[in-house]
Amino acid sequence: MEPVNEPELMRKLFLRLVPLLLLLFIIAYVDRVNVSFAALTMNKDIGLNAYTYGLGAGIFFIGYFLFEVPSNLMLARVGARRWIARILFSWGLVACAMIWVQGPRSFLVLRFILGVAEAGFAPGVILYLTCWFPARYRARVISQWHLGIPLALAIGAPVSTWILQLNGALGLKGWQWLFLLEGLPAVLLPLLVLFALPDRPAQASWLTESEKRWLEHQLETDREQIAVKKTESRVGKMFTNPMMWVFSFIYFANVGSNYGLSMFMPQIIRQLGFSTMQTGWIMFVPYSCGCLGMLAIGYFSDRFKERKWHLIVSLLLTGLGLGTAGLLGPTLGAIMMLCVATIGIMGVKGPFWPIPSAYLSGAGAAAGIAFINSVGNLGGWAGPYMVGWFKYFTDSFKGGLCGLALLAFAGALVTLFTVKSGKAAPIADEMAASPAEAGGRQ
Repeated sequence: MEPVNEPELMRKLFLRLVPLLLLLFIIAYVDRVNVSFAALTMNKDIGLNAYTYGLGAGIFFIGYFLFEVPSNLMLARVGARRWIARILFSWGLVACAMIWVQGPRSFLVLRFILGVAEAGFAPGVILYLTCWFPARYRARVISQWHLGIPLALAIGAPVSTWILQLNGALGLKGWQWLFLLEGLPAVLLPLLVLFALPDRPAQASWLTESEKRWLEHQLETDREQIAVKKTESRVGKMFTNPMMWVFSFIYFANVGSNYGLSMFMPQIIRQLGFSTMQTGWIMFVPYSCGCLGMLAIGYFSDRFKERKWHLIVSLLLTGLGLGTAGLLGPTLGAIMMLCVATIGIMGVKGPFWPIPSAYLSGAGAAAGIAFINSVGNLGGWAGPYMVGWFKYFTDSFKGGLCGLALLAFAGALVTLFTVKSGKAAPIADEMAASPAEAGGRQ
């Protein structure tokens, strides 16, 4: 096999794939959470209280959960390029349709449908990245892709609050302009996805033949290092393995903390007396810290080839920041502690996803990653619901933030006592070629 310049090849892969995927994630995340900015004026206009808003903000993830695994299996069948384009167009239409929300019922229905439309996007991209980058690069690449979360909030916060100033233009409320203008990019970009994203290295015209062969060899070596257990009911065995539920709970804790905070952060900041526009700019600070923390934790996780303790530290930072912010109440000190929390929340992404990837291989990874992501994303319902419930019944964010902190601490404890530092026995692959081949890889 001809030698290749590995750093140059990795740089080429990154520049060709990650910026576009990052842009799509920013758009997806903005369309998920722009309701938190719309709520500054929308809740009063359509009669939403804190409880109903929290329920609607999180009900997105019920639809996401129900359709996540089927969507990701379809992605594995038809190819990432076509399926991601379909997901993108579908959620863009629904995101724009949010301008017709008129009350609690229509708000709940459209948020649910938005979750259905977007189901499969995040785990599909994670699976797609594992088809291009060798295992030793994945924590960094996944961290860089997950920059879409803090970037969407850091950039989207001032942009969203600026759009709210269009209130009354052409007869639309500011929050209606928000949903329309931030939903349109997802409607317009599917053609770019179809043109720019090859399904696998063999289809990449911008790779040389030697680069293709080297990359395929590296990816195959990674797959062969994952022993595949013989099983009679492969999918059932994979989903009933306790570690699948462990990973799902850890991700549930992270997602619940993330969305419980992000869906209410504008209201938390606003209670300090800041204007709508000032609230957007202040939100830029915690999520900028989250960007830096995510990159640093992902880098050191790869640098030291260690996942478990980087994950635990990230979850502990999340709990410390949220709990202290809740106890401090509406103060500038609480905003500083929310910066600590966002570093932890975003820092989880890099060390977490390579861990379940070591338990899954082949096409079975499509179902496994989707399963963990879909169950874990139920935290996106639980977190906002918890914060909304406490705010409605206590007129304070203290109970909700402390509840999120306990959830993050629980995720750290589960990681400590169940996840092994070294390589563990893998979960059975639903697509193992044959018992003989599986045995040959053990």
